[in-house]
Amino acid sequence: MQRLVLLSCLIGSGLMCAAGFEVQAVSAATAPKSSTPNIVIILADDLGYGSLGCYGADTNLIRTPNCDRLAREGIRFTDAYAPASICTPTRYALLTGRYCWRTSLQFGVLPYDAPLLIETNRPTVASVLKRRGYQTAAIGKWHLGYGSPPKTDYTGPLRPGPLQLGFDYHFAVPCNHGDVTGVYVENESVAGLRSTKLAPFGASDYGGKPFLGLDAPQRTNETVMAVLTDKAVNWIAQQRPGKPFFLYFNPVAVHEPVTPSRATAGTSKAGPYGDWIHELDLSVGRVLEALDRAGLARDTLVIFSSDNGGENKLRGTGTQLQAQQAGLKINGPFRAGKHSIFEGGLRVPLLVRWPGRTPAGGVSPEPISLVDLFATAAAIVGEPLPPPDRAAEDSVNMLPAILGERRDKPLRNDLIVHSADGVFAIRQGPWKFIGGIPARKGGGGGIADKAAENRRQLYNLAEDPGEQRDLIDRHPEIAARLAKLLEDQRHAGHSRP
Repeated sequence: MQRLVLLSCLIGSGLMCAAGFEVQAVSAATAPKSSTPNIVIILADDLGYGSLGCYGADTNLIRTPNCDRLAREGIRFTDAYAPASICTPTRYALLTGRYCWRTSLQFGVLPYDAPLLIETNRPTVASVLKRRGYQTAAIGKWHLGYGSPPKTDYTGPLRPGPLQLGFDYHFAVPCNHGDVTGVYVENESVAGLRSTKLAPFGASDYGGKPFLGLDAPQRTNETVMAVLTDKAVNWIAQQRPGKPFFLYFNPVAVHEPVTPSRATAGTSKAGPYGDWIHELDLSVGRVLEALDRAGLARDTLVIFSSDNGGENKLRGTGTQLQAQQAGLKINGPFRAGKHSIFEGGLRVPLLVRWPGRTPAGGVSPEPISLVDLFATAAAIVGEPLPPPDRAAEDSVNMLPAILGERRDKPLRNDLIVHSADGVFAIRQGPWKFIGGIPARKGGGGGIADKAAENRRQLYNLAEDPGEQRDLIDRHPEIAARLAKLLEDQRHAGHSRP
């Protein structure tokens, strides 16, 4: 068995070298003895830190038994971050192990017709696992673009796309829930596309813009979650015994428009937004049931998180405001929400269950970023990482934290986060320094009070998790040190040692 594992590692190393990447050895101490668990990543959309029962949500308002089950049977992280407070950059970072601001996307998200953001020669979590014999699928929201410049042509082949990044199967909402495409994508084309005719009709939920009018079956908002979950559950059922698989599942809940199905409408005392959280939890439960039904649960690592914090609308109207008025603390104790550089936009739930490996009911305060899932997946299967100046530039192996190993110091020395407007912040220990210089000038980004973000700030999150006391005048030396570290890592091209 040891010879087989060694041979597999050598083959994997050879493949990496053939692709133009040198390799670094993975420490035997961090790699588990078994290197072929199934891996399921469930990445919710806009789910705030305080929106699950296991993270303190009031159970009189909402109930999330399936996510709470993951916490009960696995480990719950209390200091986990999305790399950005908006979706496209986080999704890029998760799949590549590289902060998205190292690309041409310096702020905001990709438009619906943007070409593929990830280079096809760049390793991804999917391509790494596929080299190790995994079947791979990306199901749900994509929002990383399709095709080549200058823009996506949805009437033709959507290539390059996920199938060129290591995925064997793809079924997706191309951009956002309620986006202007109005259709699903399956593998390399619009699902059910009948012709190249376009007949724009109606206003979409994506900025009020008209639908593209593609000649294909149109999505129905209230059934999208069920359709995506059906695809994920059916794909799991199709997997062959003895062959590991990787499912990257991206529900559209709880992104706007808030459209709970008949199964969940009216089930929450937090209004439609609470019902929408119930819809997400129902989807998670169906995936867990599929694993149980197939007898795969004990051999499957499940990771659940969110691409950024929740919408934190404190004025006007909206289902989020209604939920907060009912008492739901969407982002828990943290300031602001989606789009923001403050913790409410960046701190996310992270639940990891690996039966027999993760400590059941465990709680970890380890600072961790979703950009770390690349290096962690590589460590799980014993795949050597390329040098940090070649790929996975910002990804750190978090497997010891997932396994509940005790350590005297954090696995990460620091981590960098980024707002929708392109404001940087760096976290090191209890300290968070905000650079305060947006890449986007003027409007956009959905931030209610940009002046609060667009200045240099320093917070001690251990003493002030709500970021209410700016300490930059009291500790200018700490601010200066962190500002230099941030700039050094931005210009170095990588932050992984």
